[in-house]
Amino acid sequence: MPYIVNHIHLKSKDPKLTADWFVKAFKVEIVSDRVRTFGDRFIETKAEGGMRIFISGARDGEELNPADDDAHYGLEHFGFDTDDIESDIKKLVDMGAVHKEGPITVPSGMKIGYIAAPGGIRIELIEPHLM
Repeated sequence: MPYIVNHIHLKSKDPKLTADWFVKAFKVEIVSDRVRTFGDRFIETKAEGGMRIFISGARDGEELNPADDDAHYGLEHFGFDTDDIESDIKKLVDMGAVHKEGPITVPSGMKIGYIAAPGGIRIELIEPHLM
């Protein structure tokens, strides 16, 4: 059986604030919002393409390190495709994101840029090169 990405799980100090921002910014749908037996608020969202994004807070007794929306080791970011990177960066910044880098045109002609979403989440925007 091939390995298929099942979901992305984000931690946030305020899962509802982060989930609501993702709804506005990326048109994800909140599928469920509950408190798990671990004591954390757990919000499941689904993107238009089907990817599930889970957003939760700290579990009971769990102490989380500060968020880091700069380049770093470990899981550093995930990306969304866009057909207009410049206008999407502006739109997302107007919605509370922080513009981190780009857009940069790479040798293939593709453009990339980075934002920090509320909750300290680093996101790459990718405008594929269209032939």
